[in-house]
Amino acid sequence: MNIVFAASESTPFIKTGGLADVVGSLPHALRSLGSEVCVILPKYEDIPENWKARMERITEFTISIGWRNQYCGLQRVEVNGLVYYFIDNEFYFRRKGIYGYGDDAERFVFFSRAVAASLPHLDMQPDVVHCHDWQTALVPFCIKVHHQGQPFYEKIRTVFTIHNLQYQGRFSKEWLQDLIGVGDDFFALDGLEFYGDGSCMKAGLFYADLLTTVSKTYAEEIQTPAYGEQLDGVLRHRSNVLHGIVNGIDNDSYDPMKDEALYVPYRNSQAKKQMNKVKLQQELGLPERVDVPMIGMVSRLVEQKGLDLIECVLDEILRLDIQWVVLGTGDWRYEQLFRDAASCYPEKLAALIQFDDAMSRKIYAASDLFLMPSRFEPCGLGQLIALRYRSAPIVRETGGLKDTVQAYNEFTGMGTGFSFANFNAHDMLYTIERAVSFYHERPELWSRLLKNISKTDYDWGQSAKKYLELYQSLQLQTVNHHQAGSAMAGSAVVGSAV
Repeated sequence: MNIVFAASESTPFIKTGGLADVVGSLPHALRSLGSEVCVILPKYEDIPENWKARMERITEFTISIGWRNQYCGLQRVEVNGLVYYFIDNEFYFRRKGIYGYGDDAERFVFFSRAVAASLPHLDMQPDVVHCHDWQTALVPFCIKVHHQGQPFYEKIRTVFTIHNLQYQGRFSKEWLQDLIGVGDDFFALDGLEFYGDGSCMKAGLFYADLLTTVSKTYAEEIQTPAYGEQLDGVLRHRSNVLHGIVNGIDNDSYDPMKDEALYVPYRNSQAKKQMNKVKLQQELGLPERVDVPMIGMVSRLVEQKGLDLIECVLDEILRLDIQWVVLGTGDWRYEQLFRDAASCYPEKLAALIQFDDAMSRKIYAASDLFLMPSRFEPCGLGQLIALRYRSAPIVRETGGLKDTVQAYNEFTGMGTGFSFANFNAHDMLYTIERAVSFYHERPELWSRLLKNISKTDYDWGQSAKKYLELYQSLQLQTVNHHQAGSAMAGSAVVGSAV
């Protein structure tokens, strides 16, 4: 199968979050299963120069955006056998950062239209175009509306993946209408209209042939008012084509035996893992103690991540016999919360208000426990990386956290971490206390837990097979549709001849 990924970010070129990891890893897993895959991205200013220097020009054309015809260049680079295409337009993409501009609607409408228009210029005839999040949600719309009736596009099918329903690309109806170039007919209740505005996300939900999201539980949650971000009705309407497939991680990239960021490489050796803890304690100025459980937290510091729960019981957590290392940036309120706590409890908490990939890996390797008390979590990668680095996750039972972390049961010996169901600060505190007590007082149970964790595997392989099955189901539908159309045409000819 020929598969085109369209996304707003991807490793190794540009990254702000987990979307880039998914788009950077899943195509390679699909290629290993025999598919031909390429990726289309915007050519941002922040892409490192060493990548830009390797890009070759393929073609250029114009895209109609409102009353303007905008230049679009298509460039290409091959990395580790995978071809990446870049949409070049300096007006939209030659600026620092990739999101958060006042004209983001125009920038990503342009990108979606450019992706659709560039498909005939690729090295392959696509069978499936797989789009990710609101920045590419208009691609299925463009293929079905702007390119309707064009033979090249007839057999192309589209998949749209929701990585986080909270970010929807919601803009004024009039602005989106002008940018997309369509009338009121497409902005009805069963179209792009969304509470008086227009929604890019809703376009993807309505016009894609298949919908996916990044865990089975999240697929169920977003069909309810509590998690549906006012789109639960649309998702229930299309529930027959909505599938939840849990994300994976790149086992080669996240391998504690090969990770160059770590102080000491290891696999299942607790002694060597503890050496990483002592080295991190030394680097961060924490007391050097092998016997204390270290809790790691690598996160965006925003409300979604359950930080209001932490705020409620922060002092109680820090009175436990633990050490805690926090890495991340986000809302000033939460950044300051951890700065203040670190100054009050310098022997208990190290707060690193920054993004540092190498440091995040050191934290995964050094931590005994990894905290993710999210309000909601479509999938989450932190808990998967923690398991890979033999750190026991403490999570709230939501979305992908529920699907990937099994609560440890001391009576059966089953489980891979600790979890709590209700979004409640004291439920979280009790779960942390339970985990810490296991570490300090129940070494035989802790050893069994680590043995269970060592058997987990969330490499992309299994998830890639599920995606491929969905793509193949779309291809089969396409074949059946065309066969049915040919049969009907033949019947019409016979009937007229008679």
